[in-house]
Amino acid sequence: MNKYQAVMLIAAAINLLLMLLFPPYDYVSYAHGSVPNFDGFLPVFGDHPNSAVNDDFLAIEIFTVLINTLIAWLLLRDRARLRRRLDRQNLVLLGVALNLLLALLFPPFQDHYTASKALLPSFDGFYFVFGDNSMRVIVAAMLWLEVIFVLVNGAMLWLLLERPAPRELTAAEQFALSEELLGRPVRRKT
Repeated sequence: MNKYQAVMLIAAAINLLLMLLFPPYDYVSYAHGSVPNFDGFLPVFGDHPNSAVNDDFLAIEIFTVLINTLIAWLLLRDRARLRRRLDRQNLVLLGVALNLLLALLFPPFQDHYTASKALLPSFDGFYFVFGDNSMRVIVAAMLWLEVIFVLVNGAMLWLLLERPAPRELTAAEQFALSEELLGRPVRRKT
């Protein structure tokens, strides 16, 4: 582990700690059929009547931080610096990390009236997670699908853009190549 990877692990640990200290809460209103509305990120040790932790959104947050940590680990390894810094595979990794971040900042929402009347979750739009979402519910199933599709597509692109390893020469081929470079005639067995 190099120093960049160590700094990245410390940053990931701090992010996970902050997420666990300020988890996403839903306000459960008994007047609206007990449909949870997104309430925001509140301190875990505070008093929050009629509120419950949104476990699905918290799990997606933790999952995204762990995946982005793995991506940063791959980008910061020593071997990666021997190649060009931004080759195609590294660009795919950066794109996946950016897509996961955008998916968390703009999750899919539905309004609470639709959530209370519909049998299946519906979709109202992508809204900024730190905006006023007091009358909206996060559609966790759709967010999970979004994260999974980003990861699967990123993995397929990363594998597709992998460069083949150079073929190693045999001892006879190395000898013939050295003779050819020195300008000597190459003797071949017949």
